[in-house]
Amino acid sequence: MTKYVVRRIAQAIPVLFGVTIITYLILALAPGGPESRFANNPRITAEVRARFLKAWGLDQPWPVQYCRWMGFCNPNAANVVLSDAPVLDHVPHPGAFLGPTGWPNVLPEPISGSSNGVFHGDFGFSVQTGQYVSNMIVRAALPTFILAAFALVIWIGIAVLMGVYAAIHRYSLFDQAATVFAYVGFAMPTFWLGIMLIFIFAGPGLNILPAGGMTDTRLSPPFGSEAYWKYFGSKPIEGLLDIGKHLILPVFTLVVVNIAGDSRFVRASMLEALNQDYVRTAKAKGLPGRTVTFKHALRNAMLPVLTNIGLEIPFLFTGAIVTETIFSWPGIGNLTIDATRNFDYPVLMGVLLITSTIVVLANLLADVAYAFVDPRIKY
Repeated sequence: MTKYVVRRIAQAIPVLFGVTIITYLILALAPGGPESRFANNPRITAEVRARFLKAWGLDQPWPVQYCRWMGFCNPNAANVVLSDAPVLDHVPHPGAFLGPTGWPNVLPEPISGSSNGVFHGDFGFSVQTGQYVSNMIVRAALPTFILAAFALVIWIGIAVLMGVYAAIHRYSLFDQAATVFAYVGFAMPTFWLGIMLIFIFAGPGLNILPAGGMTDTRLSPPFGSEAYWKYFGSKPIEGLLDIGKHLILPVFTLVVVNIAGDSRFVRASMLEALNQDYVRTAKAKGLPGRTVTFKHALRNAMLPVLTNIGLEIPFLFTGAIVTETIFSWPGIGNLTIDATRNFDYPVLMGVLLITSTIVVLANLLADVAYAFVDPRIKY
């Protein structure tokens, strides 16, 4: 098991490295850019725009920009590229790979004397706000984690129970009702469901739940601020109830759509397991039905389910963009939309890198979980 995990982690490193190159290249070649925010501002002259590009290092070829962003290259190096000749004017100079101390720039700051780049925990500055990208992502990560954690527990728990019960009571009234729910729920667009929930529960009709946000700013400071944590420390019960009230609609939106699809997935996997010879043998031995269902059939039926969950978890923890946008939830999804709208490439790159990392880790955890669910699997 240990060798397998180490091997998978070693395989994930070049994957992540390739993702950063492709993503950075796509953003570098995309129309517009961070300077597009000045396009309609008559006060911004070409000289001011050129100074802006130089200050942010955007006047350099994209390989040099990528090298600096990752932390391979020293942004203060005297020589930037090999030569002014074609092709060579896009190749970083070997001296740029050395930090102020003469050691490779990518090494830890005490050794290299450099602190720029992802390898040093520096994702750069936001073009829009001037704040550290890492700080912005950390602030947005907690709301997304809270939303995703609640949705994940409810969604997986209900989906597994519905799927197992529907498989055991095949073609029963419950199975037929679950089938209808699955088709309707899976067909509903997330944005439509969210808008309808706001209209019904937060509109002029019932008006019993908040339409958006994470807290009621009339009662408490904005979530995540220093003032909010002081408020939360003095009134923890009120703070939790306030967040819980704002969680209901976005969690319900995420849960309905995911339960609809995954409950059918669990049902199909469970039906296949119940028809296996080892299940019939267990029943023939006189084992209780609950033991046969949960100890023998369910453990094997969960193998494909774990794969599906491993692919869906990153969707939740990297921000359900549509849901967070509809309900103005201050998480990763909302941050991504704002960064895209403002051509804030440093923020986009930071979010995409973390997204890729979570996808790889989630798939790794799903593979490792196979061995605990089914001991027959050997790596």
